[in-house]
This record gives sequence, structure tokens and C-alpha cells, in this order.
Amino acid sequence: MAIFTGAGVAIVTPFKEDESINYDKLDELIDFHCENGTDSIIICGTTGESATLTEEEHMECVKFTIDRTKKRIPVIAGTGSNCTRTAIDMSKEAAEHGADGLLLVTPYYNKATQAGLMAHYTAVAKEVKTTPIIMYSVASRTGCNIEPATVAALVKNVDNIVGIKEASGNIGQVARIMALTDGNIDLYSGNDDQIVPLLSLGGKGVISVLSNIAPQKTHDICAKFFEGDVKGSAKMQLEALPLVEQLFSEVNPIPVKKAMQLMGMDCGSLRMPLTELTKEHEESLAKAMKDYGIALV
Repeated sequence: MAIFTGAGVAIVTPFKEDESINYDKLDELIDFHCENGTDSIIICGTTGESATLTEEEHMECVKFTIDRTKKRIPVIAGTGSNCTRTAIDMSKEAAEHGADGLLLVTPYYNKATQAGLMAHYTAVAKEVKTTPIIMYSVASRTGCNIEPATVAALVKNVDNIVGIKEASGNIGQVARIMALTDGNIDLYSGNDDQIVPLLSLGGKGVISVLSNIAPQKTHDICAKFFEGDVKGSAKMQLEALPLVEQLFSEVNPIPVKKAMQLMGMDCGSLRMPLTELTKEHEESLAKAMKDYGIALV
């Protein structure tokens, strides 16, 4: 059984003025998602600025989210690292805290070989034993692609490696993964503009940036598809495209944090080296949000 089906939010990490984690705001966001259709919370991923969290902050944030969600929806902890030992340590701690699953991005900067990826994921999976793992392929950020044959070998040979968040943007690669695994993999879109295409190949849902500001609509794109209303799902996908484009007008999560501020859900600043959204892009983002039916303050 999949950890979740539908739309999981790649949730932002809210900060105070001094850039410490704003747990009161995170508490509000958790309730917001549990009450507005989100199917899973993915904490401390790329959108959560995991790259600039200390390991202590990272694990405190994971534990807080698991404790506050109280099993209302599944919580998946981002515990990837370019150091296998670090990934193991964080994954084991997240599992001990009760994470429903783990999201492990490919090691970045090292640019591991496919053999290295096999060894990396297998080593982490062995240590967390039964906690399900979703691999995360996003070569545009990491410089490291998980080839379909590698994905298939890991899913077939390691019991608790169950899925992949596919953000390559390469539909041909996604199709090859599904063919080599005979569809026996939990496939999630890592791109909000490709939810329906991946669902059509047997996907279970999306791990979404859009869900931060439009959780119910993102959920409904998936729900309509699963209900057999493919035409309705596709219509919603296409309607979301202008907003999705603006959410990636600058590197994620710069635009989505600004979008939340425009909605009155201010989650604070970004940690450097990320900087605030330019005025030009802010204006385009605000227009796209209004056109999508999102009320601004």
C-alpha cells in the first residue's frame, strides 16, 4: 500500500525575523493542510530549505511535524544527504520519531555513479529496516540522475524502497521506469505542471509546491483522475499552469514563500543564499494568483 495517494505538500519552513524556525507558524500550517485536502506532509525537503537547516534544526522540525500532525495525514521526512552516513543517521532518527516514510534525494555535488546510487540507497534502507523510502530524482538540482534500470533494480531488490518522486521532466524516462518495474512502484510527480501525465502512467500523486497555496485544488486534480474524470482532471491541470509557471519564475521556494505572504500566511524570509522575489516577478505572481481565484490581503 502506498504511503499516500493524491497531493502531498512539500511544505515550507517558516522562519522568525532572526531566522530561527517559527514553530507557531508551522503548527498553523500543519492544521491548515490537515483541514484543506492535503493528503500528506513532506517536511524538510527542497521547498523546506533543508539545505540551510542544521542537522539539529532538521530533526527538531521533523519531530515537531510528526507530533503535531497526530496521524491525521501521513508525514514523510526529507532525510537525504550527499553523505551516506548522514543520510543514514537522519533517516534512523526520523523513523524513530514515527515518520510514515522517508524522502531521499540523490546525493548532490558528489555526482555518484549508478553503482554508487545503488549502494547509497541500499545502505540507508538496510538501516531503517521497515520504514518505506521514496527516492527523489531531480538532476537539475543535484547533477545526478537515477536511471530507470537503477530505479527498477532497487525497487525489486530492496523491500522498503517503494517509490520515486520523479522531477526530471522527462516523460520518456518516467514511462521507462514504469515499464521496467511493471508498474510496481509508487510514482509521484515532482513537477506541478506534470501531475496528470504522470498519473496517466500509473502514478500515485504529486509531491507539490502548489499545494502550499492551493491544497484543495491540487488534491482535486488527483481525486478527479482517480474517480475516472480524466477530462476534468486535465482541465484543472491546465488551469493551474499559469500559476505554476510563476511559482517557478525564480528558484523554489522563493516565489511560494512570497505567495504565502500575499495570502496573509507570512512564513518569514528565506535563508541566504536565497533572496527575496524581484518586484517584477512579484507582480506577475500576484496576478496569476488572482486569476486562479486565490484571495490576496
